[in-house]
Amino acid sequence: MNVSLRVTDEATGRPTPCRLHIRDEAGRHYPPLGRLAEFPCRRNEDVGAGLRQSQRSYAVIDGACEVPLPAGVPLTVEISKGLFHKPLSQVVTLKPGQLALRFTLEPWEHGAGFTQADSRCHFLTPHGAKLESAAEGLDMVNLLAVAQDVPSIDGVLYRSLSNLTAFSGQAEAFGTERGGVFVNTLNTHPVLGRMALLNGHRVVHPLTFGTLGETDDWSLGDWCGQCHRKKGLVVWADAYRPEAGLPGGEALVQAILGRVDAFEIDGLPRKAPILPAWYQLLNAGVQLALIGGSGKDSNTSPLGSVRTLTPKIGGEVPAYGEWVEHVRRGETQVTNGPVIRWTINGQPAPPALSLPEPGRVTVQAEVKSPFPFGHLELVANGAVFASAAASVEDRSAVLEAEVTVSSGVWLAVRCRSGAASAVYPQTPVFAHTSATSVTVSEVPRRRDPAAAQALAKQIGAIREWAETTGRYADPKFRTQLLADIAAALARLTP
Repeated sequence: MNVSLRVTDEATGRPTPCRLHIRDEAGRHYPPLGRLAEFPCRRNEDVGAGLRQSQRSYAVIDGACEVPLPAGVPLTVEISKGLFHKPLSQVVTLKPGQLALRFTLEPWEHGAGFTQADSRCHFLTPHGAKLESAAEGLDMVNLLAVAQDVPSIDGVLYRSLSNLTAFSGQAEAFGTERGGVFVNTLNTHPVLGRMALLNGHRVVHPLTFGTLGETDDWSLGDWCGQCHRKKGLVVWADAYRPEAGLPGGEALVQAILGRVDAFEIDGLPRKAPILPAWYQLLNAGVQLALIGGSGKDSNTSPLGSVRTLTPKIGGEVPAYGEWVEHVRRGETQVTNGPVIRWTINGQPAPPALSLPEPGRVTVQAEVKSPFPFGHLELVANGAVFASAAASVEDRSAVLEAEVTVSSGVWLAVRCRSGAASAVYPQTPVFAHTSATSVTVSEVPRRRDPAAAQALAKQIGAIREWAETTGRYADPKFRTQLLADIAAALARLTP
């Protein structure tokens, strides 16, 4: 029989989009009408409205649906809505003739005052992104068009430009005033790196160069310049992922030259942790804000599995351009659950702080989490300076520390655990703020020689590629890249 199922948000009393899974004791999954029990799960295969996670299939619904269910059989109902609503798991048994099920999701208050955004996803339709965004409790989603080669039954490898006709740039795809879905681009080179170009005035072409059958006659620096001319945001996406090219690539060069705004942490599996690479950049004097996104490109990855938190403005979600400036300034934290609040000398931690003379700063930090975690840590120049263990009862921690600043330091706060979250099991529970650069008498922080040397070695590999491997029909592009490499190396020199 078809049962009417409704999920209500306790705070509003209204139906709320969410993620739903229903199974019987034998493990059989019961999808709502209009959703499938089995669906494709590879990259760029009918992405949206279904999720396969931890060997279970979930349906994304708008808060109400009809589900064919048997009576007299114990059924486990699992419902979740992102990070700031308590997930629900309940066993129900329908009585003969019972045609309705009602559930209520209770909000958590630990995330009050923050805007939640996913910095990058692909292959969803804008409507699918809007539905999944609401179901995961997100305020804002960046859906990025990307060039994708698709094999055809006729044996030809065709180039596909997903979502390019839905490009909305600085405007929300459905015309809402605040928050929503914004369609921009991920521009890629198979060796030199990948950049998400957000808040675009127009599409920055080409979306890709240097792939099979193409020359290397373009540059990531040009992408950065075109994006910035209209107040766009340049995000280094897929950084230091082996399949994304050389370590660092030209993206590293442009970051050193100040043409990249943010460094992305995504929710996709990695063989090695990414934070040490970001710490190395900071130690070498390359200040990049942290930004977080799911990187969702299939039905095995939930939207918002990693997300960016930025302050709300007057209690409201900021306009897209305002959100972009929050990220550019480094007023961000990346999380898959915990929420960090921290101050320096009693004030909300700023992206930069200059002391008139050497002295001490007092750091206070607090974290609250919907999921258990291990420690809250203050990081200074890449090393743990102070740590506080989590309270098991209320999943929180508080720390206070005094840091002596003689010649400059960068500070950040992180929360970590070895255990996965109940809602996003792909990654351990974590959160990390962007860094605050503390200087003395406005003198730039001293670059760590070891970090600068390591980056210079990475740049050397890029120079060797440009000189020996790059396929340039027009030598001016090689000349420009080599000039940028020389300028980046000069900046790394004390």
